[in-house]
Amino acid sequence: METKNKKNTILIVDDEPMNIVVLTHILKPDYTVYIEKDGMSCMEAVYELMPDLIILDILMPTMSGFEVITALKNDAATKDIPVIFITGLNSSKDEEKGLKLGAADYISKPFSPAVVKLRVKHQLQIVNQMRIIYKISITDELTGIGNRRYFYNNLEKEWQRAMRRKDPMSFLILDIDNFKYYNDTFGHLQGDIVLKETAQLIEKSLARVTDKAARWGGEEFAVILPHTDLDGAKFVAEKIRAAIDEHVFSTEAPGSTHITVSIGINCRVPNHASNYTLKNFVSDADKLLYRAKATGKNKVCASMEE
Repeated sequence: METKNKKNTILIVDDEPMNIVVLTHILKPDYTVYIEKDGMSCMEAVYELMPDLIILDILMPTMSGFEVITALKNDAATKDIPVIFITGLNSSKDEEKGLKLGAADYISKPFSPAVVKLRVKHQLQIVNQMRIIYKISITDELTGIGNRRYFYNNLEKEWQRAMRRKDPMSFLILDIDNFKYYNDTFGHLQGDIVLKETAQLIEKSLARVTDKAARWGGEEFAVILPHTDLDGAKFVAEKIRAAIDEHVFSTEAPGSTHITVSIGINCRVPNHASNYTLKNFVSDADKLLYRAKATGKNKVCASMEE
């Protein structure tokens, strides 16, 4: 689900080159550091990078740090990213204002390297601890991939992102064919083996880190494909279907080494002006899955097809 052992990422936003040089020198040995020089660029970068922490100057032209944090905290996709303000302001009212707007901490100028390191380390320890707790809550215990909660969280974020960018996104829902019969015939332990190996095959078929797979429930799985048109989604779906069809599943029971899946695909470009909702998007993919099952199984059915 997430890449292990990655450095935490920090976005530094400051219009003063010397501040950027100093902060980068202090933090770069331990973290992956990105730089922006104004509030507007910061907002664009945040959606691209989704950093673990933002270090934000208060006094900037065009868009102040207070305006930036207000926008961040009002967006569900960015509201949980901690923000540390850097400032030369000594007014307690300014500090109070920043904390009320959701700032996690303050670093005063001129910078003390030790203080910068400790304040950043403290915030990122909280981020990493919360991430561990969250990961446990969104992981399917049997297969080790994301669960339905994990999937819906990512689906909502990608839907909103696709709407902002006016990009296509695709959604795959997969169901193991005749799984009840398989479980009844070979037993639930063998069924669990099939679920685990199916999850692994799906994940191996996804080429990009932005593509997300999860166990939808029971013998159903789902995949989000951001920035993917219908042809691209059909290519991925067929790759998954073929990989499962050709796979020899681990077993000690003769005749239980082969299964197939049916897949429904929906592809849309989300639009604020449209009445077509995320709920419709998921529901239509589910209908296409059942069309695949009703018309022969071990096949892919996609939206925009008769």
